[in-house]
Amino acid sequence: MCGIVGYVGKKEATPLLLSALKRLEYRGYDSCGVGVISLKDGRIAVQKTPGKIQNLVDLLKTKDLPLSHVGISHTRWATHGKPTRSNAHPHADTSGKILIVHNGIIENYQELKAELQSKGYRFTSETDSEVIAHLIASFGRDDLFKAVQKTLKKLVGSFALGIISSDFPDRLIAARLGSPLIIGVGKDENFIASDVSAILEHTRKIIYLKDGEIADIRSDEVCVYDLSGRKVPAKIQTVSFKLDAVQKEGFPHFMLKEIHEQPEVLSAMLSLRLKKGMVVLEGIGLSDTALVQCRNIMIVACGTAYHAGLVGKYIIEQLACVPVAVDVSSEFRYRSPIIDKNTLVIAVSQSGETADTLAAVREAKARGAKVVSICNVVGSSLTRESDGVLYTHAGPEIGVASTKAYTAQLGMMYLLALKFAVIHKKLSGFRVQSLVKGLKEIPATLKKILKDKARIAKIARANAHFGSFLFLGRNVNFPSALEGALKLKEISYIPAEGYAAGEMKHGPIALIDEYRAVVCITPESDTYEKMISNMQEIRARKGKIIAIATDGDTGIRQHASNIIYVPKVDRLLTPLVTVLPLQLIAYYIAVARGNDVDQPRNLAKSVTVE
Repeated sequence: MCGIVGYVGKKEATPLLLSALKRLEYRGYDSCGVGVISLKDGRIAVQKTPGKIQNLVDLLKTKDLPLSHVGISHTRWATHGKPTRSNAHPHADTSGKILIVHNGIIENYQELKAELQSKGYRFTSETDSEVIAHLIASFGRDDLFKAVQKTLKKLVGSFALGIISSDFPDRLIAARLGSPLIIGVGKDENFIASDVSAILEHTRKIIYLKDGEIADIRSDEVCVYDLSGRKVPAKIQTVSFKLDAVQKEGFPHFMLKEIHEQPEVLSAMLSLRLKKGMVVLEGIGLSDTALVQCRNIMIVACGTAYHAGLVGKYIIEQLACVPVAVDVSSEFRYRSPIIDKNTLVIAVSQSGETADTLAAVREAKARGAKVVSICNVVGSSLTRESDGVLYTHAGPEIGVASTKAYTAQLGMMYLLALKFAVIHKKLSGFRVQSLVKGLKEIPATLKKILKDKARIAKIARANAHFGSFLFLGRNVNFPSALEGALKLKEISYIPAEGYAAGEMKHGPIALIDEYRAVVCITPESDTYEKMISNMQEIRARKGKIIAIATDGDTGIRQHASNIIYVPKVDRLLTPLVTVLPLQLIAYYIAVARGNDVDQPRNLAKSVTVE
C-alpha cells in the first residue's frame, strides 16, 4: 500500500523522483505528490494532486518545482481522509520547514493531534500522517535526527517514513516499523523506496531496513541506528533480477506478461528443488526429525495466498496424512488458536510484508510454534521473523492481481506435501517418482494452454456482459473456484463467488438464471460425475456454463457450449493447470470492459496495514 521514493545526491531530484514513483504505480494509490529542497534558496517546495502520477506530471508543467538535489515523493492509498490534494503526501509542519511521507497507520494520532493543536500547531489535512511532521517540529529544529528519534518513540502503529528539512538540506532521514522500506546505495547518491523496483535503474545495492531502525542518509554516506540511537551494521545486498523484470516487454499489461511467465517460474523452482527425484527444501530451517515431531500444521495467509494454502491442505493431508488447518491471517489471532511447540505454522505471503500475516506469525511464535514462510521477497519482514524460509523466486510481480506468485506458491505447496509424505513414510517410491515426473511436466503443459489463449479470449469476451459469475469446483479444485472468482472481482469489478460445488444446492442455486454465468472447473477427477450433476442442475435453470475440462472429454459437450480444454495431468496436480484459464478469463473480461487491469480501483499490491 502506498509508495515512497526519496533521493539525496548530485542529480536533479524531481524528474528522478517522478520516474521512480511511476514504477510503484502497481502498489495501488489514489493521490500523489513530490517535495524538494530548493538548491537556490534552501526552501521547501511541494506539489501534489489527487489521481494518477500523470496528473502530477501535467501539474508540474505549469507549476514547476525548483532545481533540487534532495527530495521525497509518495503515492497514497487513502485510509484517513478522502483522496484530495490536502490529504495527499508529502505533509509539512506549520513552519513549512519539515516535510514527511508516510506509509502505514498511526493508531494514536487523534491523541497526538489534540495535544499538538493545544500547543498551536495548525493541521491542514484529515490524515493520521500529518501529526508526524508537527511532532518532529515540536522537538525542536536544532537536531533533526534526535527530533525524529523522539517522535518515533511516541508513535503507536506502523510506519515507513521519509523526512527532509530545509534546516538540513543535505540529509534524508528514513525509518520503519511494520511497513517496508529499503535504501538504495549509489555513487554520490542514495535513495529510499518502498520497493526495489522503483530504483533498480539507478542501483542494485540495497540495504533492507529492519523494524525499529532509523537511517541518516547523505549523498556519500548511510548510517543506520536503532531507536535508542545505537549505530547498527548496515548490510548491503545486491539485487539479482534484471530491469526488464519490471518492464512490459511488448505485452499490453503486466498481468498478461506475468501470466506468460508462469511456466518459466515453475520450471526454475522445480529445477532448483527437485534433485535426483528427491525434494530439496534448502532454507526450511528445520530438520526432518523436527518436522516429523510437528503433529499438526497451520497455514496462515490472506487473499490469493490463502487459496494456495487451501490447496496445500488438500494435498498435504492426502499425501502425508498430517492434519492441516488453514486460517485467514486476519482472523487467526482472534479465535484463540490451539497451538504449541509441536505445531508448524506455514505463513504464505508474496510480499512478506502483509500486516495480518505478520501479526499471525508473531502470535504463533509467542505460543511456541515453529514458523516456515513461503515468500517471494528476499529480506522482507516475514522472512526475518520465520524459523525457515522457502523463497518462490517468482521475480517482481507488478500486476496487482496476483498470477505467477500464486502459481509459485502452489508449486511450493506440492513440494512441501511431497517432503512431508516422504519423511512420514506415507508414499511408495513409485508414487513419489510419479508425482515428481508429473510436476516436472507442468511447465510444458502451461505453455500448451497459453498457445490456446486466443480461444479462451473469445469465450471470455462472449461472456463479458454478464452481471455476475459463480465459480464451482470440488476437492483440490474448490480453492481454484475461490481464486477464479477473486481474480474476476479484482480486475473486472463483476460480483463473483467461488463455491464448493456440493454447496450449490444449499443456497447459491437460488441465484442461477439466464443472467448469470457459471464457471465449472471439471477436469478428470474422482468427483467428475458429481460436477456433471451440478452442471445439469445449472442448465435446468438456464444458467450459462463455461466449463474447464480435460483434453479428450467429448461427453462434456452435452452440458456446456463454452469449453476450455486443459491437458491431462495427475488428478492431484490439476490446480496447477486449471488456474491458468481462470486467470485468462478474468484478464480478457476486464480488458473487454475497458478496465485498468494492472491497477484496479481501491486495491493495493502489498497490504501493510491491518
